Amino acid sequence: MINLLPPDVKDGYKYARRNVVLRRWVVIFLIALIGLGGLSTYGVLSIHQSTINYSKKIGDTESAFQKESYTNTQKQVQDMSNNFKLVLKVLGQEVLFSQLLQRIGATIPSNANLTGLTIAQVQGGIDISANATDYATATQVQVNLADPDNKIFSKADIVNIACNASSQDERYPCTVNIRALFSPNNPFLFINSKATP
Repeated sequence: MINLLPPDVKDGYKYARRNVVLRRWVVIFLIALIGLGGLSTYGVLSIHQSTINYSKKIGDTESAFQKESYTNTQKQVQDMSNNFKLVLKVLGQEVLFSQLLQRIGATIPSNANLTGLTIAQVQGGIDISANATDYATATQVQVNLADPDNKIFSKADIVNIACNASSQDERYPCTVNIRALFSPNNPFLFINSKATP
């Protein structure tokens, strides 16, 4: 079919069709723009509401902590922990003398006898005095106490040895004084008492 319309009318129809298509696209873009605006507004409002809700929850939680006196409870727990550490420290330095005397008695040579134990001013130390039949036995007392196999003392030093022929006890004329330092893992401290053989 041949179109016999004049060119002006043809152009008018062509532009009219284009205008209809453009109108449709403009309406679609306007609807999409309104939809995006609605979604953005909803998102901003929901974020704002969530912020308000979380702020309220944080305030409620903080007031609950203050009501439960969290800081006081924490202070009491810290005090109890410090007291427990002090108890462990004191017990760690307590000596089980009944067992210690038996072990020291077993290490003393047969020609000597134990005459005294004194707790030294030195931390973890003890002064031991013994009588012996001669000078060699007196030094043997120190050697036996310093023996690491005994697990009693980490160190035992002779303070003095005095041999006096005119001693009151004629069987044991020599006196030896020894300063000994407890071994840290000896079984005669209260804390280590489970390790006692």
